[in-house]
Amino acid sequence: MAYSELVNSEGESVAPRKPRILLAASGSVAAVKFANLCHCFSEWAEVRAVATSASLHFIDRASIPKDVILYTDEDEWSSWKKLGDSVLHIELRRWADIMIIAPLSANTLGKIAGGLCDNLLTCVVRAWDYNKPLFVAPAMNTYMWNNPFTERHLISIDELGITLIPPVSKRLACGDYGNGAMAEPSTIYSTIRLFFESKAQQSNNHI
Repeated sequence: MAYSELVNSEGESVAPRKPRILLAASGSVAAVKFANLCHCFSEWAEVRAVATSASLHFIDRASIPKDVILYTDEDEWSSWKKLGDSVLHIELRRWADIMIIAPLSANTLGKIAGGLCDNLLTCVVRAWDYNKPLFVAPAMNTYMWNNPFTERHLISIDELGITLIPPVSKRLACGDYGNGAMAEPSTIYSTIRLFFESKAQQSNNHI
């Protein structure tokens, strides 16, 4: 993991590499904050990003940090020509120390809970190694959030080992007021930072 201490060929301790963070956005209006989220993480970690086709309606790609590669569904098989070539969703899963889906739409939540994998984002999740953390920050209308299916789906992803960063109550993009707004990018960032620092402390206590 990214927070573990590295050792060089002479057996000397060296500074740990930066965490490798895979950020992903699905089709919610909250994806307008995705570039901001990428900026929050990019100064602390190596960041790669995945966006669904629906999320691209809301993401300002020009605002994504220059050092963050944004992958879309079109990239999934662009590098694959023959057997033995790399497969993007597998390579991203191998590369990442942690994955964060923010925003997680009601549609993508349902897909993950049902095991569907019909785009790059859900293929990464379906291939995910659950020895590594995966966080989600849902964003949807209050009535969608309160729908009985949502509770069932949240139970299903919790059983997989996926960690929820809960939505908040505010005036939503549709004009309704209620719970369902994605947590602020700063909150998501601080949650992940605290998680890594806690793991680093645990590792140090076992040395």
